[in-house]
Amino acid sequence: MRFVSPLLKSVVYPGLAGVGCFRLMSRPGIAVITYHGVLPPGYKPIDSGFDGSLITAQTFRQHLRILQKNYQIITPEHFLLWSQGKQELPPRAALLTCDDGFMNNLTEMVPILQEEELKCLFFVTGDSTTDDRTMLWHEELLLLFLRAPSQAFRITADGIELQGSLGPEEQRRVLWWDAVKRLSQVDRGRRDSFLQTAHSYFGLERSLDYYLENYPEARRHFCLMTRAELRQLADSGMTIGAHTLTHSILSQMPPELAWTEMVESRTRLEAVTGQRVWAFAYPFGDAYSVSPTIVSMAKQAGFEAAFLNLGGGLGTELPLHAIPRVHVNSGMKLAEFEAHVSGFYEALQRRTHRTPVSNLQATDISSSSAFRPSEQMTTPKTA
Repeated sequence: MRFVSPLLKSVVYPGLAGVGCFRLMSRPGIAVITYHGVLPPGYKPIDSGFDGSLITAQTFRQHLRILQKNYQIITPEHFLLWSQGKQELPPRAALLTCDDGFMNNLTEMVPILQEEELKCLFFVTGDSTTDDRTMLWHEELLLLFLRAPSQAFRITADGIELQGSLGPEEQRRVLWWDAVKRLSQVDRGRRDSFLQTAHSYFGLERSLDYYLENYPEARRHFCLMTRAELRQLADSGMTIGAHTLTHSILSQMPPELAWTEMVESRTRLEAVTGQRVWAFAYPFGDAYSVSPTIVSMAKQAGFEAAFLNLGGGLGTELPLHAIPRVHVNSGMKLAEFEAHVSGFYEALQRRTHRTPVSNLQATDISSSSAFRPSEQMTTPKTA
């Protein structure tokens, strides 16, 4: 399979797109597409892995042109009515979503969407309900691991211990991901304490402070929106969804902490925006980070729809609390984008039994294995 994937991307997809094969597909359903943001002007690369989720404004416009030509882009409100059985989907429907709530969502994406008279469902974390300028904690940790000197380390803080040896970049990424899994198991206070200790251990200032001082574009590149900017996003006519409080791996958390991450994020977002928050996106959104228990929890929390970050494309099944999405990244060429959105890619994955989505989609979230809130935890009402 090592050689098949490059062949698909460089030969098969462009060939099929060139003769209009993807356009001729008439499979029913909806394609849900997710972005993470648009690169600001003056952007300079930091790291290919760190930067990989953002695309250029030109690419975003090209995507919208393809979708407008070959699909019918619906609003988040249309999607909600469909999910409630109150409205039909048009043939070849498409829904735009965007995760994390980076500042560039407001400064770079919204103007393009408004020019095209389109709506998007933006999933935002609880950090954007404050006045502080922040960034995602796991991205701050990645930047620390990339900046730290090559050496063996052993860091202990607040009952958390991480150790390893920083060397080649790929090794650093492995250690970083192991750290993300470990730090997702604890609450924000202990996690923040550990991050502060880790920066001091390596003799480095906090990643956010460093980049804000040395890289002005960082504000729009990877900083999260503040409360005032979140209000601007909502006032622009976009729909706001919940993306937890801190963007941790829910499957690694104690159930009570995962529950709080879900429901408290909605409470805070509704208080700031005045909007009803009916949709939820799982952080990371892959088969590792989203267990059947977490899927069950999203339903019991009162969300009408919850979205994964894998799979997607026309013709996919859409269990409302494990909705697959086409995950766009900077390395995705236009022909590959069409292959994903049309459902061709996912169908191919299913035929070769390589898709990880099916287990979550097949989950019976009303089963006895579902998460049950404790008596001390109040299930939020759906407005």
